[in-house]
Amino acid sequence: MKQECTETVKIEVCLDSVESALRARDAGADRVELCDNLFEGGTTPSVGSIRVTRRAVEIGLQVIIRPRGGDFLYSSREFEVMREDIRVAREEGADGVVLGILTDQGEVDRERNAELLELARPMNVTFHRAFDMVRDPFAALEEIIALGFDRILSSGQEASVLEGALRLRELVERAGDRIIIMPGAGITPRNIGVVSEMIGAREYHVAANLQEESSMRYRPDHVFMGGQLRQPEFIRSLTDQGQVSQMCERLR
Repeated sequence: MKQECTETVKIEVCLDSVESALRARDAGADRVELCDNLFEGGTTPSVGSIRVTRRAVEIGLQVIIRPRGGDFLYSSREFEVMREDIRVAREEGADGVVLGILTDQGEVDRERNAELLELARPMNVTFHRAFDMVRDPFAALEEIIALGFDRILSSGQEASVLEGALRLRELVERAGDRIIIMPGAGITPRNIGVVSEMIGAREYHVAANLQEESSMRYRPDHVFMGGQLRQPEFIRSLTDQGQVSQMCERLR
């Protein structure tokens, strides 16, 4: 049976498959952020993944617009790819996109972000954790508000929201009703209640993964699809519906 999160505090689940999106929906999530390559922090998913996920779930669907892992300083060709990916996401019925471009000095790239924002409308637009790599988070906050973004995803420029909680609370207070500050990174069923009390945000971004064994019976152990740093070939990562349900319940 589908559960519902509180109307005042929303949960967004970061995931990488339609199966996980269905689990997040059934657990009561308000929306999902669809990615590929979560091992790299998330890159833009395929057209097929966006299309099938949109058909499968009626809750909010955000699509990350990130052409590669690594930094957030993009070449002209990468910027062109981002423009095309935004068009695709809009055409496929996404509710929002998640993006962010920085300058080589660690500042918000006003010109390029403004161009992508204009292209993305009427979808909602989140400035993602590129924010955690800026030189001055409070100056960046004002820049992002001025540009017209709808929300900022951030860990408070720390490895997790617990470590960045004081800065996140200050960001929430400074932002007021001008933009949504959405904490994300390291939120679990065990700490989400404390995180919510410490920060006081209206939305939270979570990842709740579990490892499932592959159904493959024949398993050659000398062939690998990735480089030396790789995930196991016969383990699959999916959203843990139980964890998402617990987080929804603890924010009621």
